[in-house]
Amino acid sequence: MARPLDALTLRVTEREVAVFRKLWRGTLGFALVQPLLYLGAMGFGLGALIDENQGDVEGLAYLAFIAPGLLAASAMIVGGSEALWPLTGRLKWIGSYQAMVATPITPGAAYRGWLTWIALRTGLAASAFLAVAAVLGAVPSAWGVLAVPAAVLCALAFAAPIGAYNATQETDITFTLVMRLGVIPLFLFSGTFFPVDQLPSGVRPLVWLSPLWHGVELARAATTGGTAGADGPAVLLHVAVLVAVVTVATTVGTRTFTRRLTP
Repeated sequence: MARPLDALTLRVTEREVAVFRKLWRGTLGFALVQPLLYLGAMGFGLGALIDENQGDVEGLAYLAFIAPGLLAASAMIVGGSEALWPLTGRLKWIGSYQAMVATPITPGAAYRGWLTWIALRTGLAASAFLAVAAVLGAVPSAWGVLAVPAAVLCALAFAAPIGAYNATQETDITFTLVMRLGVIPLFLFSGTFFPVDQLPSGVRPLVWLSPLWHGVELARAATTGGTAGADGPAVLLHVAVLVAVVTVATTVGTRTFTRRLTP
């Protein structure tokens, strides 16, 4: 007898956890150490120059300004990159999902189980990053713990649609373009390193469409207790946008996975 769909989804997540327990050392630098290096270099190095010459950025020391941006941006990179070559390995090169759907696990459960794992992995990395950032003085508010779910939402807002797209591709030829023309520009221009208000007025509406900008605003509002980033109704708007992206992309992804994995 087939298990309920939610149980099947969790079984896929358990499989991802079991694999990660064997390979976590190889991903530690990418998911945690690299963002912390950015925080040290930009927050203390460049930040010292900015604080000395400008005084603050949106009322914050540059270290406190950049920390939530890096938290959300690193979540985006983890979610986006995991939805490209690693997911193709499961779908095509290794054939993990073909083996799964030969059991009671459905293609939709495989996709949602993978997304659940992305959320769990991002939450763990974000919690560790936030703890170190707090020790360094980059999290001035106790509300900063809410930056973790903001980072998880941000990761899913990229993993879900890119994963849905991945299931329609036969090769990885377009993946480099996704990273270079999509993920990396968003990393640089979505409020991570400087306020979006400093961009030309014609460019700002494009930034407002970015899920990363919504994630950065939420994380910054959390770590600063609302003194920077979103406030009031804007918080609900950012959450609604990210949840909508994840919901729609998950629906599409369930369909593309089903088409891909159904004989």
